[in-house]
Amino acid sequence: MPLRNLLKDSAFAALVALILAIPLVGFNPIEGGKVEMRLNWVIIAVVAVFIGRIAIGLVPRRSRAVRAAPRFAPMTSRHIQWLGWMGLVAAVIWPLLPFSSRYLVDLATTVLIYIMLGWGLNIVVGLAGLLNLGYVAFYAVGAYAFAISAQYFDLSFWEALPIAGALATFVGVLLALPVLRLRGDYLAIVTLGFGEIIRIILLNWVSVTGGPNGINNIPRPTFFGLPLAASAPGGGTTFAKFFGIPFNPGQRIIFLYFVILALAMATNFLTVRLRRLPVGRAWEALREDEIASRALGINPTNVKLSAFAIGALLAGFAGAFFATRQGFISPESFTFQESATVLAIVVLGGMGSQLGVVLAAIILVTLPEFGREFAQFRMLVFGASMVGIMIWRPRGIFSNRTPSIQLGAPPA
Repeated sequence: MPLRNLLKDSAFAALVALILAIPLVGFNPIEGGKVEMRLNWVIIAVVAVFIGRIAIGLVPRRSRAVRAAPRFAPMTSRHIQWLGWMGLVAAVIWPLLPFSSRYLVDLATTVLIYIMLGWGLNIVVGLAGLLNLGYVAFYAVGAYAFAISAQYFDLSFWEALPIAGALATFVGVLLALPVLRLRGDYLAIVTLGFGEIIRIILLNWVSVTGGPNGINNIPRPTFFGLPLAASAPGGGTTFAKFFGIPFNPGQRIIFLYFVILALAMATNFLTVRLRRLPVGRAWEALREDEIASRALGINPTNVKLSAFAIGALLAGFAGAFFATRQGFISPESFTFQESATVLAIVVLGGMGSQLGVVLAAIILVTLPEFGREFAQFRMLVFGASMVGIMIWRPRGIFSNRTPSIQLGAPPA
């Protein structure tokens, strides 16, 4: 691109950044209901966009042939398996490391929740190719199913977990039925509206969901009936008393961490196994070409229903764990931002890539923890990351996906 045109484009991009930065980062509420102007952040945003646009324009464009050739040696399935096993070992010993604190274990628990959600949405978006912007609805259904079961029927976490998954699956099938003929943007709009419908129902059905006040006093999971608390109800035996160890509040945090780790590993095992089955191959065939899939005898209706149902099942399990971990839930915990976060994890990691979801979840969940100022610009980071991925790695960080089936070389 000529330098003159590049400067014009950069100046226009900087102007757009100025218009957006003033309302987004330029105003800072202070005490007394007043607002102060933060010109430094506005200037930083404008300068960053201007320089970034110039830098992108100066990068030489490669031809399609060069772009198609891999710059690095592709990762084999053996490499991915080794990385997966190393990550699992690191996850198991994480709470036992000397530098691991209660805060770090709790942060890792949050990361594992988003990994589980990402793997669930990866079935719908990454494998089946169905853009779902209302995935948080199934997450909310699972959380409220457990909370209501515990409040009205006195069920424990382990008893209510299958109920939460089953109810979320039922809602997922209900959503899939009217949208079977939709695809692309139309499907995304309908699922986005469905997510908002669920949130509004939770907000207004006060007699059951508690409305904006939510539901509190949600019971914690127990270790085979042994509560991880200082005392058990009715004078029963606690986890610490049973094993003859002193009680420590950190025991509950570590136990919750291993519970979500087990749920996440079960999710990964289920996803990998399903992908190797005919239904998994049907998902990928439907993603690549629905017309060709019909010609091969694949029923798109059943394939879409199965993808929505299994994705909703995993989200329901994650929602039940979220409720028992927090001890309190409200509709404000299940906004569109949660769906956007999970979708960003799937897209950035690489649609269809299990390991990519893990890496993207670690990055997107832990980055806001580095500073309060940085956390305010979380969505800006998401947007910038999505733009960067679409430019440099359109298929995600881990774009090399292991094929579901490989044909050997023809006999000589």
